[in-house]
Amino acid sequence: MRTIVYTIKDELGIHARPAGLLTKLAKNFKSKAMIGKPEKMVEASNIIGIMSLGIRQGEEITVTFEGEDEAEAAATMEEFLSDNL
Repeated sequence: MRTIVYTIKDELGIHARPAGLLTKLAKNFKSKAMIGKPEKMVEASNIIGIMSLGIRQGEEITVTFEGEDEAEAAATMEEFLSDNL
């Protein structure tokens, strides 16, 4: 299992556009990806679930990956987060 911990820098937090891009990215990998805060985790391929988290600027999120391509998925997601959020 691979884990990323990231603090959201975007002033709008995770809103519809980046949530859509994030789910699209998560669907490219065979590994199961989960995203969220300590109190609630959702599948990264579920845009409604991500939007329900209400992640705002300054909040810390955790993304976990489990599966055959977890290393590649984690590296790609970490790059996406730092470039977009």
